[in-house]
Amino acid sequence: MIWDLHCHLTRALRGETPAEKAAHLIEVGDRHGIERFCVYMGIEWKRDPDPDNFPKQNDDILAAVEAHPDRLFGFVYLNPKHTRKSLDELNRCVRDGPMVGVKLWVAHKCAAPELDPIVERAATLRVPIFQHTWIKTTGNYPGESTPMDLAVLARRYPEVPLICGHTGGNWELAIPAIRDHPNVSIGLGGFDPTAGVTEFAARALGADRILWGSDAPGRSFASQLSKVVGADVPETDKEKILGGNLKKLLTPILKNKGMEV
Repeated sequence: MIWDLHCHLTRALRGETPAEKAAHLIEVGDRHGIERFCVYMGIEWKRDPDPDNFPKQNDDILAAVEAHPDRLFGFVYLNPKHTRKSLDELNRCVRDGPMVGVKLWVAHKCAAPELDPIVERAATLRVPIFQHTWIKTTGNYPGESTPMDLAVLARRYPEVPLICGHTGGNWELAIPAIRDHPNVSIGLGGFDPTAGVTEFAARALGADRILWGSDAPGRSFASQLSKVVGADVPETDKEKILGGNLKKLLTPILKNKGMEV
C-alpha cells in the first residue's frame, strides 16, 4: 500500500480543469503502485494569498476530489494572516466538506501566535496540519518556516498532529530539531533523494513518525520512492512509511466522515 502525502495540481500536469489534471496525476502514479494521493493548493499558486484567492485554490481541490473521490484526499490551504477567512475555509472544506487535513505554506511563520486559532480549530476537527518547512542556505522567504519554528508550535500544542514538510530540505538539521516532539512527523517528499535520509530518520525518530510523499509533479514519483525503497530499513518499516503511517494519521478524520479505506 502506497499513499502519497504530498501532491499538487500544477500546470505541469496534462489537462485544463482540476479533474483532468488529477486524472493525469493518477495515471502516472498508477505506474508506481500509488493508491491514494493527498493534494493541496490550486492550479495557480500564491505564496501569500489574499482572502479571495485561497478559497479559489481550495475550490480547485474540491473539484478534483469530487471527480476522483476514491483516489484523492484534499487538504485545505490556509493563510494565517487572515484568521477569520481561514477558519471559515476550515469549516467549509473540512467540517462541511470532504477535506481531511490542513496545508500551510510560506505566508507566515508557523511559530507565530496567529496560527493558534487555526491549530485549535484543526484539533477539534481531528485533522493533521502539514507545514511547509525549509532551511535555505541563501535565506528563506520572509514568512517561510523552518523545522525550528515548527518545534515552537509543537511545544504549544503537543497533542496536535503536525507534519514537517520536506523534512526541512536540510534533513540533517531538521530531524534533530523536531526529534523531541512526538506529535511531529516528517514528510519525505520534495527534496533530493540523498542516501541515508530514511535510515537517519528511523534511528532518530522511529519509523512510525516518517511519512512518504513525492511533491509531484515538481518531483518525480520514482526519485522520491527511492528514498524508501532503497533504504536499509526493515520491510515492515518501509510498509509503514509508504502508507501505513499516513493511513493511521488520517483514520480519526476518515472515521468522523464515515469514509472507509
